Amino acid sequence: MSLAKIIWAVAILAAIIFAFVQFEFAGLILIILGLAGGFFVSADHRRGVLIAAIFLMAGGSGALGGIPEIGQYLTAILGSYGSVLAAASVMVIIMVTVERLKPAAAS
Repeated sequence: MSLAKIIWAVAILAAIIFAFVQFEFAGLILIILGLAGGFFVSADHRRGVLIAAIFLMAGGSGALGGIPEIGQYLTAILGSYGSVLAAASVMVIIMVTVERLKPAAAS
């Protein structure tokens, strides 16, 4: 298993755990995991990460909130995962900016 997959797995697990357990530094942990995961996003998947982050942060995380008994937990999980994806999107944007600012390699 690659380091990128491990980071994303830990991020998803943290989002699930923090939906049920209140922790003072939960947001910071999710952001750090998102930034680390965003570093490993390949060029082919960057657009997908950006779109997923926009969707979840714009209210998509509450789409399952109407389900009796578990809707609030699903909303909390998707909201936490939305924070991870938002941080990953920030890293993707930074990486794209750096790639565009680097001088082209001489052939």
